[in-house]
Amino acid sequence: MSAFRIYRAPDRVLVQQDDNWFQPDSFSFDALFQASDAEALLVSSAGNWPRLSVDTIPEDGELLPPLETQEVWAAGVTYLRSRVARMEESEEAGGDRFYDMVYDADRPELFMKATASRAVGHRQAVSVRSDSTWDVAEPELTLAINRSGRIFGYTVGNDMSSRDIEGQNPLYLPQAKIYRNSCALGPALVIADPPHRNTPIRLTLERNGSVVFSGESALHQIKRPFENLVHYLFLENNFPVGCYLMTGTGIVPPSDLSLQSGDRIKIEIETIGRLENCVE
Repeated sequence: MSAFRIYRAPDRVLVQQDDNWFQPDSFSFDALFQASDAEALLVSSAGNWPRLSVDTIPEDGELLPPLETQEVWAAGVTYLRSRVARMEESEEAGGDRFYDMVYDADRPELFMKATASRAVGHRQAVSVRSDSTWDVAEPELTLAINRSGRIFGYTVGNDMSSRDIEGQNPLYLPQAKIYRNSCALGPALVIADPPHRNTPIRLTLERNGSVVFSGESALHQIKRPFENLVHYLFLENNFPVGCYLMTGTGIVPPSDLSLQSGDRIKIEIETIGRLENCVE
């Protein structure tokens, strides 16, 4: 399978195929997500795109999220570490048993994460809620899914969460998850073979130039197959321009560490990319 990386810069779209770089005169993420075969569409289109030499790596600058009008959804409690953390944060409110049950249930936890207007890209600012006291970044492999429910690409996702709000009551989940600049995607949409199950996911948090947390997990630690998550997402639902799906996190910082304005978040998934954001 040919590997493509699609970057959405503020003023243009750049497409990388191996060592070749292209700058399409026009490019539509919506059309790509609507295509039955995204790779074939890119291969046929690349022959008509102007080639260029790129002497500055796109990740060195600010990038927009690689989407157009796609919704971003998310799955929860897909890793054992996430299950434990969610049970701990909601124990006092009596919601811990719900997270324990969903981890082993046939039906996964799925929720709306962001519309396109609430998503940010690489080196753009993510936000923490002013009414929250415990805010975390959640590093997640994110699936690009076409309108027919086929996984065709991948990107790095940051599912910002207000854990104290979520822990007060499971019904507060939308407020803990969905707010302005609560979702980051990037740096590129990668269309390639699926990442290996041993692929590591790394999270680093920096404050005032020093690392205050670093953690690592691997894709093989996820409990549910990606196809199972997509099946339930598309069950009795439709996505005319496709969608993104965050697949959950296996990295949870300690409860005494909450993100602050000025912190820097770095998420790296080997073969997919490194997503960086500052906190506002």
